[in-house]
Amino acid sequence: MSLVETIKKISFFNNLNEEQLSIIASFSSISKYSSKSILFYESEVNQNLLFLVDGLLKIYKFDKFGNEIFLYHVYKNSMISELSSLNSNDIYCFSNAEFIDESTILSVNFEKLYEYFLSKNILTKELIENLLNKNQQLQCIINRELVFDATAKVAFMLNQDLEMFNKLKRQEVSFMLHIQPETLSRVLKKLSREEIINIENGDIVIINQNALSSIFKGIAV
Repeated sequence: MSLVETIKKISFFNNLNEEQLSIIASFSSISKYSSKSILFYESEVNQNLLFLVDGLLKIYKFDKFGNEIFLYHVYKNSMISELSSLNSNDIYCFSNAEFIDESTILSVNFEKLYEYFLSKNILTKELIENLLNKNQQLQCIINRELVFDATAKVAFMLNQDLEMFNKLKRQEVSFMLHIQPETLSRVLKKLSREEIINIENGDIVIINQNALSSIFKGIAV
């Protein structure tokens, strides 16, 4: 697959024509990463806007005791970078990023992107949308860590990321949500008794979406 064809897989660039895509390709590159490899560490600085073409990425931090704090996953066709300013070509990493699956990364030189596109009001809407999504993601993390109780945490993940919940081992889920495995088990049994979910061959199936959503909606107000 050519570089231009790879760029076309990222919806961020959907409104560009062939000539514009070729310009993007002239200051972009593709990198392949294996599972468990590191994309970047917290406090690193680079000059490229990063996109996940294929694969899965885990974003996390460490607390003062060296314990890993899971933040969120980045899925394919997503912008990874978190911008804090358009007035600098330096892009700071505010967390750590580790690949969960074999992945493909598209790197786009931010200075060139700004020169040829953003300064001409091209791709600005797409960039704003991505930054707003990042802000919403931050709000979800705040709710999960500071507002939600264990039941709300589990209900929120089931609602937002059922596929990932079923993909992971229960111990991994409890680690991500920062609750005890026994607590996770109790919450799932409770949701099953209340006929909000079914547990079929170890996988969760949502049977009452409204009841599930009502568990966490209204808490963070």
